[in-house]
Amino acid sequence: MPQQLTRGGAYDAVVIGAGHNGLTCACYLARAGLRVLVLEQYGTVGGMTLTEQLAHPGFLSDVHASGYLVAKLSPAPAELRLVEHGLTLITPNPNWAHVFSDGRCVTIGRTVEETARSVARFSARDAEAWRSLYARYVAAKPDIVAAMNATPPSLAVEYGRPEAVDDYRFEFQTARSWVDETFESPEMRAFFGSFSLHASLAPDDACGGQFAWLFLSSVQDVGVSIVKGGMQQVTLALAKVLRELGGEVRTGARVSNILVEGGKAVGVRLESGETVSVDGPIAANVDPQHLVLELLGQDVVGPEVAGKIRRYAWGESFFTLHVALDQPVAYRAGLEPSQAGYVHAAPPSLDALAQMFVECRGGLLPARPLMGIINESVMDPTRAPPGKALMKFVVHYVPYHVRGDATGRVRGTGWDAIKDAYADALLEWLDADFLPGLRKHVIARAAQSPLDLEWRLPSAVHGTHQHGAFLPYQVGAMRPIPEMGQYRLPVPNIYLCGAGAHPGSGVSMMPGRNAAQVICRDLGLDLSSMGER
Repeated sequence: MPQQLTRGGAYDAVVIGAGHNGLTCACYLARAGLRVLVLEQYGTVGGMTLTEQLAHPGFLSDVHASGYLVAKLSPAPAELRLVEHGLTLITPNPNWAHVFSDGRCVTIGRTVEETARSVARFSARDAEAWRSLYARYVAAKPDIVAAMNATPPSLAVEYGRPEAVDDYRFEFQTARSWVDETFESPEMRAFFGSFSLHASLAPDDACGGQFAWLFLSSVQDVGVSIVKGGMQQVTLALAKVLRELGGEVRTGARVSNILVEGGKAVGVRLESGETVSVDGPIAANVDPQHLVLELLGQDVVGPEVAGKIRRYAWGESFFTLHVALDQPVAYRAGLEPSQAGYVHAAPPSLDALAQMFVECRGGLLPARPLMGIINESVMDPTRAPPGKALMKFVVHYVPYHVRGDATGRVRGTGWDAIKDAYADALLEWLDADFLPGLRKHVIARAAQSPLDLEWRLPSAVHGTHQHGAFLPYQVGAMRPIPEMGQYRLPVPNIYLCGAGAHPGSGVSMMPGRNAAQVICRDLGLDLSSMGER
């Protein structure tokens, strides 16, 4: 029997999960004067920002999240002084590249004019369209940023605004509809429309157009950075801040359930049998279904809330391939994509991207998916030994339950049995169309199926990293469900502070900071530490 160790009243707040949102929430609670404990099941802090030697010893890969973008629209990094605590960003030029199999590419430069010149290679009219779209973003940016860094308004308030009727169409417009009415070049329609995929939205899914515009505009505005030493440096810096503020982090401490007495959360029980009591709030940086159904249970939350969270949609699954190389490999498209941190490699049409979703959602390994390529070691030489190289390939998307292969080349349906054969097919395609000679320079590789990603981090449900799909009924005050849309749970004293809450996924620190604001308001604490007076 494990030793029972109860710490009555030792902490004012407990945070479950030491990912970047959990640590962000904990830092703000500590700044407000609370005694905070963070409990993490993994052996180290990180969550979706883990960095590990996956492909080969000496090669540092980002396991889940790659690219530091949305956090640049949050005040949290400056307020918590992350740069002073070891966070170093490398921002390339161009910001982003999209390569086509015929050797052409388009890039997002550091200025809108650089991007327009790249787009103009395909269409002068489309270049002018991008200038107009970006100007629209610049005008709307203060409101966009304010909305992301605050508790979402109720639907009644949101759609009661005078301009809501005009905004409604664009908010729910599909990516295909948006690019078809905005751009003339088929390649530029594919390029601009492809950004909806970062929300797990197919070209014909609602909300794809607005998301693509926001994502692209943010890339243009602040740039996608590579974190020196790996994405885990974000959470390591946050952990340093928390410890300086008197907070505590315990790793290898998996929470089995939240203790509720008299209808109120009073502590947590660990898998070891230890219980930790808390005099104040419990904030959970875990996926919403795990929080509601496992850490609490239907008997605590009630059948209605439990029923709604069981229907929660996760979105499509990822497949990642981490490749250690004996030297950097040049792109068919030339030098430009090699200088970008993140590259899209994809079929040349929106129809082909739509077909990928048809295959994936039908249980087939897609023949030609969108491939996200992260030039990890080119941007950050600390990721690989001298003279060597490291690349990460992210397949958007694959089925969680495989029924077959769209090409008929990969036999079998179990991920453990087929993942290496699928990796072979992907490397062959990349070598033939985008990165000539890639395969002959491979030292070692690590294929991570959706099951592998989920096993490594259980909150990566179905091999996703969004804590829930971006759907019309799972955004804003509806995220994850209306009863939890303001970061609070129906059970007093419990809060959701992860990507399952507004504004959602991405390394942003926004859900963590927003949840801390709500907690501090509920406790009547000073919000000046979060820039509020």
